Amino acid sequence: MNSRPEIKDRLAIIAGSGFLPLHVAEAARLHGENPYIIALAHESDRDWSGFDNTTLGIGNFRDISAVFRTEGIGRVVLSGAVRRRPDWRDIHPTFRSIAKIPSVLRTLMSGGDDAVLKMAIGLIEANGARVIGVQEIVPELLADIGPIGGHAPGTEDQADIDIAEAAAIALGHLDVGQGAVAVGGRVVALEGPEGTDAMLERVARLRVDGRISTRRRGVLVKLCKPQQDERADLPSIGPSTIAKAAAAGLAGVAVEAGRALVLERGELIASADKAGLFVIGVDRAVFRRTP
Repeated sequence: MNSRPEIKDRLAIIAGSGFLPLHVAEAARLHGENPYIIALAHESDRDWSGFDNTTLGIGNFRDISAVFRTEGIGRVVLSGAVRRRPDWRDIHPTFRSIAKIPSVLRTLMSGGDDAVLKMAIGLIEANGARVIGVQEIVPELLADIGPIGGHAPGTEDQADIDIAEAAAIALGHLDVGQGAVAVGGRVVALEGPEGTDAMLERVARLRVDGRISTRRRGVLVKLCKPQQDERADLPSIGPSTIAKAAAAGLAGVAVEAGRALVLERGELIASADKAGLFVIGVDRAVFRRTP
């Protein structure tokens, strides 16, 4: 498509992998936007032929800045998963961001995911656009307080939620991951760079190996890191999360209401109900307790 921007302050979506960027783009269009897609090379895995789009490297701020100018971009959403952080050879700065390169390299070498995201936001905004959160475009994706589906946690499940919550908060303070699994009152898995699905696969293997009780089910908890910039990388769950949780023998999934995304909600609820799993959004005030 070659249509020109129809509104000032046009929205760009910098798209990683997964369905979320497409959800955001379609929702933006329904709200009268004409979003421009910057698909990240070697990361984005959707078909963007129905939108104005280009494909650029994750650290190519020089060409990203040029797109901002030519397409009238004033707002940017960062959406989707990024499996590989850029290294110094991927960074192509603009003149305005050259002075930031030493701090960029330090962050890439030693910073956690949240530090890298904050760096990326700073570089984007240094090039004239304002970064906004996915929730500003598709607020309907945010988890509500209470059960999401036909099942609710029992007393033992609630105890596991509390344990996994404390572990996820401690993990978040270290800027490592957003999720934790507790079974029978003990933490059995913490999310690392491999992501939630791979963590749940690890829990399933531990079950098979007899390292986790088969009599106790357990829960997955996902929440924002305490220091997280909510404009990027909000915790999310989708149908694949439910499938992996069921395969790991868990009783359910808890996420932070108002600060976590529920993707493909109808399919997720149907899958959870069929598997007998609860999905629940818990009040953010509960999750923001310090460990």
